[in-house]
Amino acid sequence: MTAVFRVGLVRLVSRATQSPNLLQAQTNALPAAFQQRCSISGKTMRGGPRVPKAAPYPYKTKKYSVFNAIFDKTSKRFDENSKVICVEGPIAAGKSKFAKELAEELDMEYYPAVDLDLIYINSYGYDMRKLDPQLPPSCRSYDVRNFCLDPSHDLAAQFQIRMYMLRYSQYIDALQHVLSTGQGVVLERSPYSDFVFMEAMFRQGYLSRGARSVYNELRQNTIGELLKPHLVIYLDLPVDAVKKQIKARNVDYEVQSKVFSDAYLSDLEQLYKQQYLKDISTHAELLIYDWTAGGETEVVVEDIERIDFNQFEADIHNKKMLDWRFPLEAEWCEARIKYCHEKPDLMNYFNVPRFDVPELVRSADDGKVWRDVWFNAPGMKYRPGYNADMGDEGLLTKTKIGINQGI
Repeated sequence: MTAVFRVGLVRLVSRATQSPNLLQAQTNALPAAFQQRCSISGKTMRGGPRVPKAAPYPYKTKKYSVFNAIFDKTSKRFDENSKVICVEGPIAAGKSKFAKELAEELDMEYYPAVDLDLIYINSYGYDMRKLDPQLPPSCRSYDVRNFCLDPSHDLAAQFQIRMYMLRYSQYIDALQHVLSTGQGVVLERSPYSDFVFMEAMFRQGYLSRGARSVYNELRQNTIGELLKPHLVIYLDLPVDAVKKQIKARNVDYEVQSKVFSDAYLSDLEQLYKQQYLKDISTHAELLIYDWTAGGETEVVVEDIERIDFNQFEADIHNKKMLDWRFPLEAEWCEARIKYCHEKPDLMNYFNVPRFDVPELVRSADDGKVWRDVWFNAPGMKYRPGYNADMGDEGLLTKTKIGINQGI
């Protein structure tokens, strides 16, 4: 109900502040300011760094609500690089290095792959995994290292659901950035491809049918709230090359892992190519490269610059880029409010109670022990900035608790 009231108020205010001629123009056609720009451009093509149209909005420290939308419009900051790019590929394909270089060349914000450190290391740098000896088995930490060494553990299901939550949260942050600053983003993986890992785990027997059901239910409740990426880049490696790369980078828990078998890696490859890439290509542009021997970022940038994103606006029946077709400024502002101001509401969609999957349920006694231990750890008793035992000062005069600090 709140969202309905917000949408109505934003549109009413927008109409009240626009002239009748402009309203008629918006009704009859898509204004150029709201269309996808023709193509993404790199620094070489532009001849220098991106020059923003307007100063970035400080979305990390300042709310963006209906009131702010009256005075600060969204599309005025957009240019041809105001887009979302996702870099995908198998394990050890070289995605991090490539994504960083791509973001640098396109003058976009880089978002690295998420991991459980975002949950286990708190705002003061304290590693919550140190608490494991004080916790019952159902409440102990379980991250990618644990999964690689013991993939059949009961906590594997919780691990994959948390990975999806973190990717979902990061993707919302990326949308906040694009809509508030006009700067594009490059993400290493996304919530849209996360199901590939869940399904591969299920096929190998690491997840139960019940846990898979919970994951799919959560995904169904949440994924439709996001705006799909404009471009997906897939770095392709055959299974043998992936295994060589894992051995070459010599991460101890990966080399010793029971997970990275031919069967698991083949499942990942099949799920990526036959499901994820096939589905996402109906909305986003797709570039696929054989990355067995690596590749040159400059070549990929040249291919990106040849993509005409404006072509998808010309045909109203074309479903590509449909998420990003907002004909009215009010609709851009509504989307921005949704991701900047209402992120906690979006994350609450994960709070779907399911008590029929034992590995996802804690007993009341275990839960009480976890709360007593977790919230008495260094820096966890109060909100970040309000813990005197960690050196925070000026507690009596503080009035803000921070913006967009949720997972």
